[in-house]
Amino acid sequence: MLSRDSRLFRQLILNRRHFLQSIAAAAVTPVVSTAYATSHAAQGGLTSDPRKIFNLPAGFHYTVVSQFKTEMSDGLRVPGKHDGMAAFADRDGRVRLVCNHEIQPNDTAHNDLRDWYSTQSEAIRSKFYDRGGDLTPGLGGTTTTIYNPATGAAEQQFLSLAGTELNCAGGPTPWGSWLSCEECFERPAARRDQKHGYVFEVSAASDELVDAIPITGMGRFRHEACAVDAATGIVYMTEDRNHSLFYRYVPDRPGHLLAGGRLQALVVDKHPSLATHNWNSSSSVRLGEPLSARWLDFDDPDPLEDTLRDHGESRGAATFARGEGLCVAGDRFAFTCTNGGPARLGQIFTYRPTSADTGELELIAESRRDSLLHNADNLTMAPWGDLVVCEDTAGQCGLIGIRPDGRQYAIGHNAYSRSEMAGVCFSPDGKTLFVNIQYPGMTLAISGPWESLLS
Repeated sequence: MLSRDSRLFRQLILNRRHFLQSIAAAAVTPVVSTAYATSHAAQGGLTSDPRKIFNLPAGFHYTVVSQFKTEMSDGLRVPGKHDGMAAFADRDGRVRLVCNHEIQPNDTAHNDLRDWYSTQSEAIRSKFYDRGGDLTPGLGGTTTTIYNPATGAAEQQFLSLAGTELNCAGGPTPWGSWLSCEECFERPAARRDQKHGYVFEVSAASDELVDAIPITGMGRFRHEACAVDAATGIVYMTEDRNHSLFYRYVPDRPGHLLAGGRLQALVVDKHPSLATHNWNSSSSVRLGEPLSARWLDFDDPDPLEDTLRDHGESRGAATFARGEGLCVAGDRFAFTCTNGGPARLGQIFTYRPTSADTGELELIAESRRDSLLHNADNLTMAPWGDLVVCEDTAGQCGLIGIRPDGRQYAIGHNAYSRSEMAGVCFSPDGKTLFVNIQYPGMTLAISGPWESLLS
């Protein structure tokens, strides 16, 4: 039988299923008092961590799931710069975490696999996307960690995607895989055999290194995040540039992304080439006002030059200021723009499909100087219906919740370094929140009385 607190928690979750409809209708810029938001170092309700890793509310605790340079099951050491991540159900309540590592091709300080690579068989080397002439294989990729919540320990960890570059964010699929995105656009060169700027798929169920195959139909650009519509198989995508587009990939066969499809960009009706960043006094995008939108096709999703965003804008596509985190949020998709808004401190948009080819774009949050949340990055929807957002600021970063009425609250704070937060996601049962401290690289598993955050 459920306890009273458990029943209350479940009822609160049910009452808040329509988070985004509520916050959009309220059209409130989520802010807190200036006194509360002035110093992230003094975020209310958080207790100082004696281990000096991450501050949390009273009653919450964390375990370290993955840490840079510790030895993995495959004999390699954990790469650094942990970024986007997703959690998948495994046997007996265990969780599989697939995590990106945003590492440049010659950043050997954050990935020391090259000595290991030189000793491997052709069967292993052939799984690397870019082998760099077998001298300088790409150092980006993903690791997979099998975590046991019952013991708070990682039971297995191994390299699962290799030979890629700057794997920043991505997103989980409904069919049990992780889409890992390269945030770069690179040509073959002296230390590089392949073109870069692609999405790669990693099966969460794999217990070994997967074959790294670029999904060229999903476009070649500085990818950031992905989110998949479970009903249609359409993949929505962001691009991390100050002048970026909001994309989607319509697969010919849902769930089979390598089989081909159409790459598209969002166009706002009656506002061709709309600049959504609101950087000046002629701001044209208002909070809480849905804008009708449609999609345009690209003829060549895999260009030789980094021109997709320019071609899209010239044909009417809307532009965004550093599209970053993206997640499924009820009947729509929520995504962040890290540098958007008059203060350039970030925006949150939603897109709601209304038909196969149309939808509504809506600005639901825009940070100000007195907002708790600054420079929103990765985000997810909590089981109880709030958004949970990572910060990527120039200073110390935190993990911020946004309620349906627009109020913000601190969930955690990295008071001990200037590393951005990344990879926020919940375990399938909703009891554990995972998040990355990107630099030098660490994954935390956070648990506690989540119902206490709903007051």
